[in-house]
Amino acid sequence: MKRKVMIGVAPVRNPGMPVPESCVNPLTPEQVAEQTLACARAGAVMVHLHVRDEKGEQTGDLTHFSRTLDLIREESEIVIQGSTGGLSTLTLEERCVALNDPRVQMASLNMGSTNFGDHVYINTLPDIRYWARRMQEAHVVPECEIFALSMMDTVGRLAEEGLLHTPIHYNFALGFTSSLAATPDHLHCLQSALPPNAAWGLVHDGMRDFSLLAAALAFGASIVRVGFEDGCYYRGDRVAESNAVLVEEIRELIDRLGYDVASLDEAKQMLLT
Repeated sequence: MKRKVMIGVAPVRNPGMPVPESCVNPLTPEQVAEQTLACARAGAVMVHLHVRDEKGEQTGDLTHFSRTLDLIREESEIVIQGSTGGLSTLTLEERCVALNDPRVQMASLNMGSTNFGDHVYINTLPDIRYWARRMQEAHVVPECEIFALSMMDTVGRLAEEGLLHTPIHYNFALGFTSSLAATPDHLHCLQSALPPNAAWGLVHDGMRDFSLLAAALAFGASIVRVGFEDGCYYRGDRVAESNAVLVEEIRELIDRLGYDVASLDEAKQMLLT
């Protein structure tokens, strides 16, 4: 039986990051929902969304986020993953405000602090415990974001404390400026530290092509993510004018490598049970 691989999408580029002229970065609820639904039709089974305002800036106000979910749920049951991350001045509770919308099924849970460009992306252990408890209270499945090898030990520590439960979902985050570079060697190092049969995926920030996603597939990734948040390119200088194009291209790559693209029902079994 062929291995099942899920496709995730993060459709919104941070407003502070440029996109090619041919791309329209979705910011309004209507734009984000429209592109998410197109991605779902193309094969994406999970969408990663930050809580943003009408300008695309992160906020503690759920108005636009919940409106986006209203529109998505009119047509699709794609798995909704809320973010608790991103450089911002938001409070602890504001950073996890997505958990207050009952349609959020998963959430990113950063496993430590790291350099982001000229800044430090701060996620202290007490903060991580706070978000993990909030996810437990909301019955939301955490995805553990790994930016460095030492963060694998943090996952184990939180599991021992009862704040994470098996199956644990790991996600390696590579390519962020001043953090761990997006190379096959780094990916293999992180993948080698996983417990046996662990489910894991990859985020490649600043992605210009799918070469590292291909390596992740070969190493056994259960989910690969594309989308404008990570990059608008898929083959050298080939620009995807919509998020759906990225989903279509990664689906084709998965097929060519001999794997099966997971259906939404299969993804729900893999992610939510």
